[in-house]
Amino acid sequence: MSTMESSIHIAPPTPDLPRRVDGTGAELKRGAFLNTIAMLSSNFGAIFTLLIARLLGPVSLGIYSVAWATTNLFSKFGVWGLDDAIITFIARAQAVGDFARSRALFRLAVVLAVAQSTCVAVISIIAIWRFGDHLHLKPEMVSAFTVTVCALPGVALYRISTSVSRGMKVMKHDIYSRGITEPAITILAFLIALIAGFKVFGPELAAIVGTAASGLVALTLALKLFRHGPEEVGAVSLRAEARGLLGYAFPIGADQLLNAFIWRLDVIMLGWFVGRAPGVTLTTLGIYSAASGLANALRRVSQPFSPIFAPIVAEMTATGKQERAAATYARLMQWMLWVLLPLVAVMILAGDMILIAFGPAFRQGSIWLAIVAIACAVNAFINLSETAIMVQRPTLNLLNSSITCVAGSSATLWLIWRFGVIGAAFGLLLTYMVQGVLRTGTLRFIFRWPNQWRNSLPPVIAAIIALVPALFCRVLLDGIPGQLASAAAFLVIFGVGWLYHSRSSKDTAHL
Repeated sequence: MSTMESSIHIAPPTPDLPRRVDGTGAELKRGAFLNTIAMLSSNFGAIFTLLIARLLGPVSLGIYSVAWATTNLFSKFGVWGLDDAIITFIARAQAVGDFARSRALFRLAVVLAVAQSTCVAVISIIAIWRFGDHLHLKPEMVSAFTVTVCALPGVALYRISTSVSRGMKVMKHDIYSRGITEPAITILAFLIALIAGFKVFGPELAAIVGTAASGLVALTLALKLFRHGPEEVGAVSLRAEARGLLGYAFPIGADQLLNAFIWRLDVIMLGWFVGRAPGVTLTTLGIYSAASGLANALRRVSQPFSPIFAPIVAEMTATGKQERAAATYARLMQWMLWVLLPLVAVMILAGDMILIAFGPAFRQGSIWLAIVAIACAVNAFINLSETAIMVQRPTLNLLNSSITCVAGSSATLWLIWRFGVIGAAFGLLLTYMVQGVLRTGTLRFIFRWPNQWRNSLPPVIAAIIALVPALFCRVLLDGIPGQLASAAAFLVIFGVGWLYHSRSSKDTAHL
């Protein structure tokens, strides 16, 4: 049997499948708990965005958001899939006790990613100054991007080092590097920059310092995992490992690049359309960026599950345990819905109240927040399917992302040109829906995983029931009191539904 065929072989049902899934569930919960702490602590980075809005205004926030979104896109050229690839390679090496190979892979991935990212940063700076005028970009955006792109080596160092820790199923390191160090250092650097008089490039300089600090902390923590292992690496061919790692990472990197463009498609395109589409100005761009930044927090809901799911599903699929992998995937899908649905509801029902924290002018972005929140929730929900496909056939993710990128960018381009800012929000929603259909179809019809939508019904039903009293409160009460009452009503009713389900279902008894 060929490697491709063996990768999608479905093992026959086993009598002890429920017990094995429960054991895997316990491991998933431990990893998910630590990743949740990392995710929640990393949300302190939202304070940085809030400070930019309050101290510098929506125009500065819009310029920084476009510059950082573009930098994040270019970071994919530097890392080029090595962060996801190294998780699988480290997990496989650890599974067979090859500690020396794990150490060699770690060093190799760090050197490759940092070197590539440095080259990308230098080339990007030269290219943007040479061709920025031809792209009709605002001078402020060109200058801001020239500064933020210097953060690429730090971003690469963080991603590779954290991925190595995750490949060894150590999830707590992300709490210290991205969760604590990055937001704390970034905010501190921003305040120091303002005091020193660097108002123009204050946010950009702070982002560089914060990412560098995060990368150094992640590297230090990853190095500790290899402190007590064997030093000899004579049996490891670095040239062969580099070929294997880069070959595996190539389709993943291309997929990541397309996904990064898809993720920030709305903000990047809006930056290009400033002054050339209905209602698109630097001010509305800043307001939309604030709404988009809040909604993007929903994408992080998958972060507690994806890092621990990747090495576990890699082990399962490598040994032909497709049934266990599918059952684990179904369980995680339901867990994510229990978290996603109330967060989306709050952003829809109380958008004005949330955005007013950025300033009175930001209240007009509430409808944009609602649409982008739904879009980001869809993206978070389908992220697990990307992980499941990546560890088996990464080229399929590349194919799905290519189709999504073409369809989504074309639709978003036309919607912004025709409707302005709200067109960007609807374009993002349409893009993620296309991506979800493609990934779900891949798991269903290529890997023969069973339909998992039945597992999603309990949280969906609870959300529908909770939405009825929430809408009554929203209609009957005006202003902030109405938004508070409607959000509270939804959370209370939905919480009762979760408690009822958790007590009646063994599968979610310990959620």
